[in-house]
Amino acid sequence: MILPLSCLLPTASLAALLSMALQRKHLLMSLLALEGMILSMTTAIMLLTTKTSPSNSMMMLVLLTFGACEASLGLACLINLTRFKGNDLLKSATTSKC
Repeated sequence: MILPLSCLLPTASLAALLSMALQRKHLLMSLLALEGMILSMTTAIMLLTTKTSPSNSMMMLVLLTFGACEASLGLACLINLTRFKGNDLLKSATTSKC
């Protein structure tokens, strides 16, 4: 039996949240989990707006904009962390040396 997409979206969000909790030491895996959450939320908003009213599509554009900003800032932090520390482990990045 194939589950509808509306049943799979909460499962995808919870799986991304669980992945983020389990891989919290690696910045790259945390960023990937955040992107999974943004993707599932965007898909859910797209499904809801097509069913209710198509004029609410502005919310999806705002969410995609925030997702793109989050991805670019996260990758910039990952590049700086890798350049200065040599790995993407968050335990090697201490804020007391700033």
